[in-house]
Formats: sequence, C-alpha cells, structure tokens
Amino acid sequence: MNDTLFDRLFRDGTGEIVMSQPPNLPILIWGAATLLKLFFKTGQIKIALDLLAFSSLLYWSFLEITQGANYFRRDLGIVVLIALIISVIERLDRTPTLNQATSP
Repeated sequence: MNDTLFDRLFRDGTGEIVMSQPPNLPILIWGAATLLKLFFKTGQIKIALDLLAFSSLLYWSFLEITQGANYFRRDLGIVVLIALIISVIERLDRTPTLNQATSP
C-alpha cells in the first residue's frame, strides 16, 4: 500500500478518514466544568471546577496520544498537553511566593 502523508495523518487502521469523533467522557466533563466556571468565579467550588477541567483535559490528551485513531489525533493530544503544561507554568509564575506575600 502506498501511504501518503495525508493517509498517515488522517486515516485510521481501517482506512477511514478520522478528524473528529463524538465527544468522549473526559471532553464532556471538561466542557461541563468549564461552563460551570462561568457561574462560580471565586471560592472552593471554582477551585474544584478548575481542577476537574484541567485533569479531565489532561486525561483526554493522554488518551489521544496513546490511543488516537491516527497521527492527527495523536498530534492534537500532544498540542493540548503542551498547552496545559504552559498554562501551569504561567500560573506558577503569577503565584506569589511566601516571601512576597509577607513583605511590606
């Protein structure tokens, strides 16, 4: 079989073109938590929703990287994972340290 770059990127093991699929549970959880964060802007519920949204998207990216139907889906998982890592680094940069929080 003469595979082209397009075939390797977008076809699954059965030869079907797969770019999207119905949302799976981690994406549904991420979407619900993200929508709920519009109503809970502060407090412990917002923190819990942040954690739920982040962890479900992290799990989704892991599933795509390890079990994606084709290279496009696996690459999409890698891009989302990189974006999640960058978001954590940016949050850590904005978080004051103990010394900054107690200094006058």
